[in-house]
Amino acid sequence: MLYLCCTQKLLQRLKPDVVEAGSGTTKLGNWYATVLSWRPHIAMLVSERTLLPVLMPLAPAASLALRFPEALVDILTAHGVPRPFIESEVSEMHSVKYTKTQNRSVVGIMTEFAHLAEAYRAHDKPNELIDLSLKLAHTPCSPLYKGPVSPERALKELASGGGVAAQSRVAVA
Repeated sequence: MLYLCCTQKLLQRLKPDVVEAGSGTTKLGNWYATVLSWRPHIAMLVSERTLLPVLMPLAPAASLALRFPEALVDILTAHGVPRPFIESEVSEMHSVKYTKTQNRSVVGIMTEFAHLAEAYRAHDKPNELIDLSLKLAHTPCSPLYKGPVSPERALKELASGGGVAAQSRVAVA
């Protein structure tokens, strides 16, 4: 079970049935999602547990949840995550429930990632969204300072069975 915690902007685009947030069954936890108003529009999804960012085309918005697992496989593979972890994670995404954002810390990180992505896009001109996602994953994030510091390190710790798996480091604000 995957809970997709969407910003109001994205919920207005998707018009899904919205439920109360719960705990998903994925190791990466619930995913937060928003829209970046670039041309073309981009969906930015961030793992609540590791703050791992995934950028992907928004269009067609109605199929975002169906396309997300494939985009996640690409990102996890690029990070060198073991195949069994990837397969386990994707197998838990067969059912998706939409909910409103709850964790202000994650929403704040998403805002910071959006600003950084815009700056990287203007300065470095990365050709692929996957490259931009990988670059953002190296960003130190304050909710992770007591542990792995960056989403990339949090992902590696989680995938290797480390401490992030035992508890979410991002406290609900």
